[in-house]
Amino acid sequence: MKAGIDSIAFDIPHLYLPITTLAENRNIEADKLIKGLGLHKMSFLDVHQDVVTMASNAAMKLIRQDNLNPSDINRIYVGTESGIDSSKPVASYVLSNLESVLGEGSFKNCDVVDLTFACIGAIDALQNCLDFVRLNPTKKAMVIASDNAKYDLNSTGEYTQGAGAIAMLITAEPRVLSFSKEVGVSTKGVFDFFKPRRTVSKEDTLQLENNPEWHGVLESEITLYKEQPVFDGQYSNQCYINRIAEAYEHYKTESNQSGKVYENWSNILMHLPYCFQGRRTFIEIFAKENPELLESQVGETSKDKLKALAKSPEYLALVNQQILPSEIASGQIGNIYTGSIFLGLLSTLCHHFQQKSDLTHKKFGFIAYGSGSKSKVFEAEVAPQWQSVLEKVKLFETLEQTSAIDFETYEKLHKKELKNSVIIPKNEFYLDSIEKENPVLVGARYYKFS
Repeated sequence: MKAGIDSIAFDIPHLYLPITTLAENRNIEADKLIKGLGLHKMSFLDVHQDVVTMASNAAMKLIRQDNLNPSDINRIYVGTESGIDSSKPVASYVLSNLESVLGEGSFKNCDVVDLTFACIGAIDALQNCLDFVRLNPTKKAMVIASDNAKYDLNSTGEYTQGAGAIAMLITAEPRVLSFSKEVGVSTKGVFDFFKPRRTVSKEDTLQLENNPEWHGVLESEITLYKEQPVFDGQYSNQCYINRIAEAYEHYKTESNQSGKVYENWSNILMHLPYCFQGRRTFIEIFAKENPELLESQVGETSKDKLKALAKSPEYLALVNQQILPSEIASGQIGNIYTGSIFLGLLSTLCHHFQQKSDLTHKKFGFIAYGSGSKSKVFEAEVAPQWQSVLEKVKLFETLEQTSAIDFETYEKLHKKELKNSVIIPKNEFYLDSIEKENPVLVGARYYKFS
């Protein structure tokens, strides 16, 4: 029995900042971002949007797209690193939002939970639900990846921002992709990228002596949480390379394969924190699989030879055929953390649908990564009915309908200084209010469907 993705849908912000606008205002040469990293647009959340609205919208599109009955969905598992609560999961908000439209109690027998491991959390959710379906072939699960990749203004990560959600229906005998049971894994606990709880002293910061109560805080320290991460870009990149290389080798062992496994894959899907990350890092695996070709390159050092290999006709042919299709949407949206690898999948499928490619029974290789750090490598086979599903998914058409914002609006949205939405919500879930007065509901977030 096969298990995998039967259908797929997405949601992205209506707004984006042109990369040229960011480059101009940050005194960065635009070509370094466009030609060097593959960036063109950076999607950005409006006032009324967050990870819950995107996840809910993607889920609703999936349900309507396939006329799904809520009672047929046994699980909604969300992968995110942009949780809005330390206890209540995004998935429970999604369930409530769906019930507000589809009927109270319509998902009462549905299991929901969030899985968090930086950018690989949704892969964990996917594999958990694949195992569930393999044990229960008549049941269905929904996996949602929803994230807001936000970095500090003027930081080295600012141009890699983005936001979006991908929702996938997981079933037996799927119409899009069926996944291998074998998975290569590499894990190591590191601090390459994380979002810590930080504290400040009442006395030192607020000049409050004798530890008085402050907005309900009785402790002498106040805990702060920022959406923006603490990260070391170069170190994180090396962790990425180390984990994917180790997981790739482990996958070869787990699947009892030898030789160049990537040659079995018509397309390669990787986590893309920026558009060209995949092509820039897969060269490490390519070099290890092709030692003679590496050694034949011009260069005095191993690093020089690796750079030369990255520009070789053999590697560029691999990039253009196996990696480039996944980059198309990434360059127009940006990083969406847990959803980036699935956005690459959707981009690849939509590209081949437009090109009328014959993908049936072709294999895709997945190389996932999450900071902290973990990589998983596995593969999937394209099902014969994939085109019937993709004809309903208008990814590239939707990207053409998004609206550019100016730099002043971008900075105000980033700082949360705007009170009103740039674009009024229509036919979508939106954040209506956050409770501030009721002591037993302080912080509760309320959503509506326009």
